Amino acid sequence: MEAHIQRKRVFLLLVSWIWVPLAVLGGTGNNTSNGTAPLSPSSRPKVVNVGALFTANSVIGRSAEPALVAAVNDVNSDSSILRGTKLNLIFQDTNCSGFVGTVDALQLMEKEVVVAIGPQSSGIAHVISHVMNELQVPLLSFATDPTLSSLQYSYFLRTVPNDYFQMYAIADVVDYFGWKEVIAIFVDDENGRNGISVLGDALAKKRAKLSYKAAFSPGASSSEIDDLLVSVNLMEARIYVVHVNPDTGISIFSKAKNLGMMNSGYVWIATDWLPSYLDSSDSVNPETMDLIQGVVALRHHTPDSNQKKMFASRWKSFKDVETPSFNSYALYAYDTIWLLARALDLFFKDGGHVTFSDDPRLRDTNGSALHLSSMQVFDQGQKLFQILVGMNFTGLTGQIQFDSENNLVHPAYDVLNIGGTGSRTVGYWSNYSGLSVVTPEVLNSKPPNTSTSTQHLYNVIWPGETVTRPRGWVFPHNGKPLQIAVPYRVTFKEFVHKDKGPSGVKGYCIDVFEAAIDLLPYPVPHVYILYGDGKRNPSFKNLVNDVFTNKYDAAVGDVTITTNRTRIVDFTQPYMESGLVVVAPIKEIKSSPWAFLKPLSYLCWHIVLRHRVD
Repeated sequence: MEAHIQRKRVFLLLVSWIWVPLAVLGGTGNNTSNGTAPLSPSSRPKVVNVGALFTANSVIGRSAEPALVAAVNDVNSDSSILRGTKLNLIFQDTNCSGFVGTVDALQLMEKEVVVAIGPQSSGIAHVISHVMNELQVPLLSFATDPTLSSLQYSYFLRTVPNDYFQMYAIADVVDYFGWKEVIAIFVDDENGRNGISVLGDALAKKRAKLSYKAAFSPGASSSEIDDLLVSVNLMEARIYVVHVNPDTGISIFSKAKNLGMMNSGYVWIATDWLPSYLDSSDSVNPETMDLIQGVVALRHHTPDSNQKKMFASRWKSFKDVETPSFNSYALYAYDTIWLLARALDLFFKDGGHVTFSDDPRLRDTNGSALHLSSMQVFDQGQKLFQILVGMNFTGLTGQIQFDSENNLVHPAYDVLNIGGTGSRTVGYWSNYSGLSVVTPEVLNSKPPNTSTSTQHLYNVIWPGETVTRPRGWVFPHNGKPLQIAVPYRVTFKEFVHKDKGPSGVKGYCIDVFEAAIDLLPYPVPHVYILYGDGKRNPSFKNLVNDVFTNKYDAAVGDVTITTNRTRIVDFTQPYMESGLVVVAPIKEIKSSPWAFLKPLSYLCWHIVLRHRVD
């Protein structure tokens, strides 16, 4: 009996020894819960699918795609990171189309991906973030729209800097140079509108404002852009912030050059799209460089490191490289893959399983070609997402860590000045220290200090090859001159009276006003309008009231300042004597008990006292 029992135990051990390896080695891809035995806690799948959504034929796509492929190859060849599990990158080309990109994203979700990387388009990101929420698949996004929030999209994680910080950097640059009005030129899409909205808020905190929002459609024609620039050129402000996409943005400067808007007196500030375009090529066409001389631009700041230098030296050897150089999005793409790889390693160490299940709310309708039922829920997507959010390591772009709002920590930008055949760095901006000529890495180790006295940039060469700071404002070509009311009175003509000269008036008050106008750093066209008929003095009360009701922009003359009038209009400081004076000693006179005798002479006192005695 005992021998029989022992033989049975040996048989059971033999069966279990055979079954465990089959369970571990049986899968060749992402395991599903449909008839497949669940993985044991110590098991890792051989392959994990990773999706990527980019526009291949774009400035960002041509840098991001080779970097993603290189990073996947590096991870797969490193046995210490995923320990036998390979990443399988599935690339979907969104073709610069919101509709096509959304359909591609839905098709990608049919392929059991554990993470989707991208898209670069904020419009697509808004749509597919709802899909990711439903399927519990983390989205490592390259969309910079500030309104894309982890509060609304619980599986959204941005692995590039948020444009919220870029707009505050621009506001700091505007404030540093003392400008108060800005015109925004942008593409009328989610990224453009929402970015410029944040810029308006940032400027308001600096006591500046967006004087005009010049928006154009994503597919605007050349003539439409021409008309837009002509309209903004007729306005007072000469500070332009250009927030567009890198594939078509240069055309704006081409039009501006033809309109004479790249000359002295103009200021052009470009967001990170321009450096992304320039950095993608070793040398830019001289004709293109001629269009952007004097432009100030912001570029994502990535600290210099040996890792970054090694990546640059390997770039041309990467697969499918179409450009001789790369922009910052290549660095962020490479770091994103390593972020995922490190997170997956922790995910598997913690017993994570790559399994998918059906979503009962997704049902194919009659005749539907979308195959909604083939999209499945990533069962442990929430667990992987929490690991991703908690990661902290150093990559090509610096420290990879996320704050409480799932933004990358320490956002920073290089402030560039385009000139000659390239660009030079005139300073840096970070949300920790503001504007500085010292790199953000150095300042991050010191106590934060964003006081006005510490903000500094090197000299900028502005359009027109001048180092003189543009005043940022001119009187518009089609502007209406100021209407200045002048009392046409009968008496006291020395102050102001009618004249046959070009201005039509003359007098002391007119001379003072013209002297003040000449001291202003910008022209102020104005015309004088006589108030009254010249036969009797006009009513100054009515004159002041007409200025208050904006019938006139101002009044010049000997207008008496009274309490009631100061309540509705502003007066200059009086520059004429009123006729009422008070005499007071300049030096203090020593007092004495007999001071009351000084107002009268001795003879007067004698007469007074004698009269008193009599």
